[in-house]
Amino acid sequence: MFTKSKGRGVVSLTEREQQVLNLIWNGLKNREIGDELRISHKTVEAHRANMMKKLRATNAAQLLKSCFEQGFLRQKHTVA
Repeated sequence: MFTKSKGRGVVSLTEREQQVLNLIWNGLKNREIGDELRISHKTVEAHRANMMKKLRATNAAQLLKSCFEQGFLRQKHTVA
C-alpha cells in the first residue's frame, strides 16, 4: 500500500490502484488497462473512481495532478 499525507489526513493507494494509476499516467484507456492487468474495464473504472474519491478529484487531469503532487507519480527523466 502506498501512503502519503495530505492536508486533511493520510491518503493511501492500494497496490492495484497504483498499477492502474501508472497505466493511466502512461496514457492507456480503461479497456487497455484492463487487458494489461487481466481485469475487466469495469474494475478499472472502479479503481479509478476510488482514487478520485480518495484524492477529491473530479476528473482525470485533477487525479493525475494530485497524484503527482503527492508523490504517487514521478516525472520520467528525458535526455535532450
